[in-house]
Amino acid sequence: MSALTVAITLFVLALLIGVIVIGKVPATLHTPLMSGANSIHGVVIVGVILVAAEANSALGLILIFLAAALGTANVVGGYTVTDRMLEMFKSKKTSSPSDKNQEEK
Repeated sequence: MSALTVAITLFVLALLIGVIVIGKVPATLHTPLMSGANSIHGVVIVGVILVAAEANSALGLILIFLAAALGTANVVGGYTVTDRMLEMFKSKKTSSPSDKNQEEK
């Protein structure tokens, strides 16, 4: 088999396994799972750096730029969602009457 056939086969199998695994996750756990997975995707950025050293064509550079932009957006989004989720679990400070007066103004 050619390397392209093996790569496409692995990609399709990984896609199917991912859909099956994520499809069985309850809705209450989906956001924490995905935010953690997105932040782990920093490996994509490392891969982009490694592949960028081998790019020789304009198309290769465009694909590398897209991979870097999407990978970075995924990592930043993962950290943002995780931070928002952690904010929900922080205890709220009790506000004093003077704080309420400030909010009304």
